[in-house]
Amino acid sequence: MKELEGKVIFLTGGSDGIGFECFNAYAAAGAHVVIVAIDQDQIEKALAEVPGNHLGILCNVAVASEVMHAISKTIEKYGKIDAIHNNAGIAGASKMLHETSEEEWDALMNVNLRGIFNTIKHGFEALVASKGCILNTSSMVGEIGQSLHAAYTATKGGVNALTKSMALDYAPFGIRVNAVSPAGVWTPMLRSWSQSQQDPAAMESYLNNIHALGYCPNGDVIADACVFLLSEKARFITGCILPVSGGAELGYKR
Repeated sequence: MKELEGKVIFLTGGSDGIGFECFNAYAAAGAHVVIVAIDQDQIEKALAEVPGNHLGILCNVAVASEVMHAISKTIEKYGKIDAIHNNAGIAGASKMLHETSEEEWDALMNVNLRGIFNTIKHGFEALVASKGCILNTSSMVGEIGQSLHAAYTATKGGVNALTKSMALDYAPFGIRVNAVSPAGVWTPMLRSWSQSQQDPAAMESYLNNIHALGYCPNGDVIADACVFLLSEKARFITGCILPVSGGAELGYKR
């Protein structure tokens, strides 16, 4: 039997990058996946590439009414939700805090944190019914910090704290709550950014070398960890911020 056979997974930001890799991995593990994203063309492209009984919903996770609609459509189609994976996120501008505009700050908080608030607020009853799981996509920078990215790192630190608090609050309901914490990951967005730098080859070398294992991975390594965290094999794991980072956080590396 596949690890996620018959499970219904509500996946935000599931049409691109790490989210798409998770969509593909969840489907391969036997799940029905509802991908929630803000680009209809990307949603349709993702659905065309991954076989199975899946659903795509256009939704901005920062808007409560749109999340309520997406949750309702999911239950209408499948009758349940076994897991909510809060993967949708934006990185925002690379700035120090005092240089960050109110609009940039609000955008980051609304997607990266309010998005989690909205999905859990409106999906909680379904998770209670299924004794399901919550998984949040965090980042190593939420633990170790990052220069010129203050607002973004604040949101990921918030994701980590939320994960631990929700794990405590929801354990009596049989709901596990964990987060996955990558360092660098080759997504289309990172590839584009890297190629736009003054010395793309040097940037690629840097991104490889910050990982102790010597390379910057593709999103499939994150997706494999996510499958594990949503599966019965992780049935006694909750409140965990799982680093899938190639050892990037371990210390200085020559």
